Amino acid sequence: MILKHLVGLYLSPKQEWHKIDDHHESTLSAFVHAGIMGLIPPVSAFISSTQIGWFIGAGDPIFLKEPQALLLSICMYFVLIAGVLALAYLTFWMSRTFGSNANYTQALEISAYTATPVFMVGLAAFYPVLWVVILIGLAGVAYSVYLLYIGLPIIMHIPKEQGFIYASCVVTCALVLFVSILTSSVILLNIGFEFLSL
Repeated sequence: MILKHLVGLYLSPKQEWHKIDDHHESTLSAFVHAGIMGLIPPVSAFISSTQIGWFIGAGDPIFLKEPQALLLSICMYFVLIAGVLALAYLTFWMSRTFGSNANYTQALEISAYTATPVFMVGLAAFYPVLWVVILIGLAGVAYSVYLLYIGLPIIMHIPKEQGFIYASCVVTCALVLFVSILTSSVILLNIGFEFLSL
């Protein structure tokens, strides 16, 4: 089952990382996990922006037209998946520096499973009040970082002391990646919205 580790990562993350390490799945399984979980934010954003409306502050809710919301959702999905794959590559690339002999599949497992809480934050879009979504988003990011710090030494087979430094490097790369993706997404969406308004 593709999503079999989902509950364990919330209830007993350390034990679940050991289960993942004992029974590594294929690259395809980790990718499918990310692909399915990555659907949550764009689908939620599409429904909330076209049917419920976003409350940015005082005043009426803001709605998007369906073509704009669909473009936004499709772009969001591909950006999320590209982010998971890029983070997996960076994790794999840095692994040799820390003496790990792990393969790309293990790095993809780390990336896909630690991104899961961030993907789950997408459900907050069904209550589209900006400050609520931001607070829930921060909690999701914090839990993802926690999962990363716990899981990285286990999955990549490195000492716990080095695991903290390694995880800190991965978090730093993830933040740079996030800012790069956010900037490019804003530019591309601006171009897309201008095209749709013609």
